[in-house]
Amino acid sequence: MDPFPKATTEAVRNRIQVSMAARLQQLQSKACQATQFLTKHGSTYYKQLMEQNKQYVKEPATIETCNELSKQLLYTHLARIPGRAESFKKELDYVKNMWKNRQDLTVEVVGIAALFGIECFAWFCTGEIVGRGFTFTGYYP
Repeated sequence: MDPFPKATTEAVRNRIQVSMAARLQQLQSKACQATQFLTKHGSTYYKQLMEQNKQYVKEPATIETCNELSKQLLYTHLARIPGRAESFKKELDYVKNMWKNRQDLTVEVVGIAALFGIECFAWFCTGEIVGRGFTFTGYYP
């Protein structure tokens, strides 16, 4: 004897479908309201935002200005490298010191390190999946 008769399973399936349809209708309604709000107030918000931040806009917007800004960005990032290298050396020294004194490690510190490693691996896997076009099995041909 089947503990879940076919009629009961179909009734549950129908209830789920009705519930999902109602949720979809609610979502469509909220998306419509958001679209109407943006249509009505979007240009006002844009104008206000640009007015508040006009000191950051470079005029005239020419190729030369864009090239200058891109060079400023590049060299600003390059100027940060020595500080980052120094921070990396400090972190590496800290890890080396922890490894030398590993007998003094607590379960809490080891657990945090393990969770950090797992998180790094998870982000790596996520990047791989995204890079493959959101497939788990391989690359698109």
